[in-house]
Amino acid sequence: MVAEILAVGTELLMGQISNTDAQYLSRRLNEVGIGVFYHSVVGDNPRRLKESLKLALSRADIVITTGGLGPTEDDLTKETIAEAMGRKLVVHDETYRAIAQFFEKQNRKMMENNAKQAYLPENSMIIPNHNGTAPGCIIENGGQIVVMLPGPPKEMIPMFEETVFPYLEKKTGQTIYSRMLKIFGIGESEMETRIMDIIDAQTNPTIAPYVGAGEVVIRVSARCRNKNEADELIDPVVQKIKDRLGSHLFAINGETMEEVAVALLKEKEITISVAESCTGGMLASRLVNVPGVSEIFERGFVTYSNKSKIEELSVSKDTLDSFGAVSKETALEMVRGLVRRTGTRAGISITGIAGPGGETDNKPAGLVYIAISLDRNEMCREFKFIGDRERVRTMSCLNALNMLRKMILGL
Repeated sequence: MVAEILAVGTELLMGQISNTDAQYLSRRLNEVGIGVFYHSVVGDNPRRLKESLKLALSRADIVITTGGLGPTEDDLTKETIAEAMGRKLVVHDETYRAIAQFFEKQNRKMMENNAKQAYLPENSMIIPNHNGTAPGCIIENGGQIVVMLPGPPKEMIPMFEETVFPYLEKKTGQTIYSRMLKIFGIGESEMETRIMDIIDAQTNPTIAPYVGAGEVVIRVSARCRNKNEADELIDPVVQKIKDRLGSHLFAINGETMEEVAVALLKEKEITISVAESCTGGMLASRLVNVPGVSEIFERGFVTYSNKSKIEELSVSKDTLDSFGAVSKETALEMVRGLVRRTGTRAGISITGIAGPGGETDNKPAGLVYIAISLDRNEMCREFKFIGDRERVRTMSCLNALNMLRKMILGL
């Protein structure tokens, strides 16, 4: 089955909001075995919406619309599509009562234009909205399907999950399961070279590599009837890729680098603290994004100035004068002072020049030193990152966590 996602809303065309609905729906449709061949966006104009719907139905089995189901005058998706498909709008009593109760619970008066939301195309399947007033609906017509959903993701996503996805699963009788493998430390070209024969031999499952934020991602997808069947197809392929990529492969279920690092720290009962200069708290922020990190994360310091490095981490003034804040010597003294002060088994320090500005001929923007201490074993690496300030900081965090991961694993 082939689907098209038709987003309705002039605000999308004006760039006032992003079309995140289409991204979400494409991913979920793919998981139920439905290919999305087109994304379309049309403004709140009945004539252009009719033309867009006609075009979508000429090339897709399923058309999913988002937006234009609200109570205002320019919300015309339902009315326009019903007219285009020769369906009358009739009041749906259960929906009318649900809308009325929605306003009662909030001690608000239900307006006349809200009542129009209870009028839905005849002979359609209603999609309840438990988070707003705009219901959706499914129209089956001559072997084709039109699904209408509201635009706000907080309403659209639950409606899709509760009603539309189960409906589509029954229609297709199959699904697509995927594993997201993440690789760090080698580029896309080298990764692809190492596994090219595996990619060339793909049938089911399929293998799709692409570049993420500082990482390389491989999506392994199997078209099948259930998860057990998917695992039987995917597991051997994942194992082959692991054998080729070794320690560069750090996640097989889409985990972030911080999730992998925190899981290892918890498994080994290793407490950790961090001291950051150029990353300015980004590393600590990534760690605390992981649920349960409080079991092992003790504290973090942002020691941006030389004064703070001396006062908080006991870095020697002589070291700073002789080697500078951005140096292997300073990074090591930072991590030593950190673990002495916090008493944690592990510590990470980062010092560098994120740029632009602050660089010299000997110390360019992107120069970063990362030091790790684990049970008094130390290591420090120099990096020269390319890119803007945000990329330098991001790559510093990813490399710090990867160094920690490999140190814990003895790699």
